[in-house]
Amino acid sequence: MAAKLSRILISGASGPVGAALVPFLEERGCRITRLTRGPAGDGQISWDPSQPIAPEAVSGFDAVIHLAGESIAERWTAAKKAKIVNSRKLGTGNLARAVAQAKEKPRVFVSASAVGYYGDRGDEVLREDSPSGKGFAAEICREWEAATAPATQAGIRTVQMRIGMVLSPKGGGLAQMLPPFRMGVGGNIGNGRQWTSWIDVHDLTGAIYHTMTTESLQGPVNAVAPNAVTNAEFTRTLAEALSRPAFFHVPAFAVKLLFGQMGEEILLSSLRVEPAKLLASGYAFRFPALRSALMDVLGK
Repeated sequence: MAAKLSRILISGASGPVGAALVPFLEERGCRITRLTRGPAGDGQISWDPSQPIAPEAVSGFDAVIHLAGESIAERWTAAKKAKIVNSRKLGTGNLARAVAQAKEKPRVFVSASAVGYYGDRGDEVLREDSPSGKGFAAEICREWEAATAPATQAGIRTVQMRIGMVLSPKGGGLAQMLPPFRMGVGGNIGNGRQWTSWIDVHDLTGAIYHTMTTESLQGPVNAVAPNAVTNAEFTRTLAEALSRPAFFHVPAFAVKLLFGQMGEEILLSSLRVEPAKLLASGYAFRFPALRSALMDVLGK
């Protein structure tokens, strides 16, 4: 059953996902209010994710979509790890507690998570009921998702979107890969056999909207395309889409040397994730295959 929701509160609206989601929702008649670190104003509520937020500030919205979080795409020093954990655990917990205590509670609270929840799992097909894995990324995701508990306990339908690699030219992993691939110096990472679970940014916005308006969906939802690919296949398909060669193999030891634990857990881990709940609930992917998704993102 589809719910009609019009008043939407979004955190992380300026990120690559939020920047695509806001106009997508506005085209469907939604009125967007942004949670921002900047000053409050028309359509904006000021907040500090590390601090409690007043329940009255977030009262009266039909849906709350929480996308904000510290980027993980750099070497994980002790200080960086602390920022990553705090931005997800504290920010999500503070927002979940505020909506739980609001006089007019939202009908749904959609919070970002990540496929890193599953850890490095080789060729295993991973669905929403698969157990969490090992490593820092998995630990972050468990704490991130657990921080939504106050919303669930208040009777708000709560969804944790386990997002894969987002294909967007405006940010994320693909944006960092494009310059070397366009120069013809791209290539496999490690042995190339590790699985990459990806999603076109337009499908991600569609999946968030579908999740937001489909009342049967709650708990973890895998936000990935239905066709995961190996790193070797991803490399080959991206090079073909750009009409460039891709012969520069980056060995695993070099990834670990350059990026440390981040490289090992994010670039070398194998995650073969299936969007079981999205498919079962009737979501129709616009870009289920990697080549068509890359052509879309690259504007070809």
